[in-house]
Amino acid sequence: MKILVTGGCGFIGSNYVRYVLRERPEDSVINLDAMTYAGNRENLADVETDHRYRFVQGDIADPEAVRPLFEDVDAVVNFAAESHVDRSILGPAIFVRTNVSGTQILLDAARKMGVRRFVQVSTDEVYGSLGPTGLFTEETPLAPNSPYSASKAAADFLVRAYHHTYGFPGIVTRCSNNYGPYQFPEKLIPLFVLRAMNDQPVPVYGDGLNVRDWIYVDDHCAAVDLVLRKGEPGGVYNIGANSERTNLDVTRTVLRRLGKPESLIQFVPDRPGHDRRYAIDSSRIERDLGWRPRVGFEEGIERTIEWYGRNRAWLSNLASRGVGEPVRW
Repeated sequence: MKILVTGGCGFIGSNYVRYVLRERPEDSVINLDAMTYAGNRENLADVETDHRYRFVQGDIADPEAVRPLFEDVDAVVNFAAESHVDRSILGPAIFVRTNVSGTQILLDAARKMGVRRFVQVSTDEVYGSLGPTGLFTEETPLAPNSPYSASKAAADFLVRAYHHTYGFPGIVTRCSNNYGPYQFPEKLIPLFVLRAMNDQPVPVYGDGLNVRDWIYVDDHCAAVDLVLRKGEPGGVYNIGANSERTNLDVTRTVLRRLGKPESLIQFVPDRPGHDRRYAIDSSRIERDLGWRPRVGFEEGIERTIEWYGRNRAWLSNLASRGVGEPVRW
């Protein structure tokens, strides 16, 4: 299978490219990435010489860049997105351009060229905020609360509409919070690891009691790959690890693993419209496709912190570019 992976130099995309090349020796990958601030070719330096891998710099919102790549492509996995909620609050326009218009351009090209499978990688944030109990299912109404999640919900609806209108083989996955190697250090875990390693304060929004369901990135990649090959066209698959943690719990775990004091925790004003709780029901993908998360949070966070410890130069290179610090309004 020849797979076009968009956003393959980002965090989840690069882990997925590596997963496919490792687990699917018969497959090849074209990686299309616009190389915005969060794209990093260093993320895939170890596969650059693999003859099954090709990198192309280009923007999914540019039809002229997208169209030539669809010759002989069997499948598309769309990771390309502006993905940071805080940045979407400051500047929504780029989120609409990339996440909505870009997805539509990919869908048009894929439909024209007869692509057999198209996986739209989305987020649990499209569902909005949960109360203290309950789980998001695939039937939960979408209620996005940030410009980022609204743009992702719009893209999901486009995939649904193309399936309904044209019989297009599109599938949507919605995953909980990822963590693991190569995550850009504006996100909670790598930011806090980097700052704690340097004995700097770690900024926790509000009271720190916002809850997220955390999944190790390799488990997410395995689920996406399974959906690509066996998922039902027109379907939606939730992906989560049943691993709810408050942001404060995650922060304390990171500090404890690094042997740093909790006095580094610095509570800062809360993000506007900060959703209180997300939690995913993954029973459909578990029941229908046989997927299960393999890496528990304690093991996953240990792997993650060890990776950042071994790859301080990777973190420092990003920090030296002035990226990764918290966004302020």
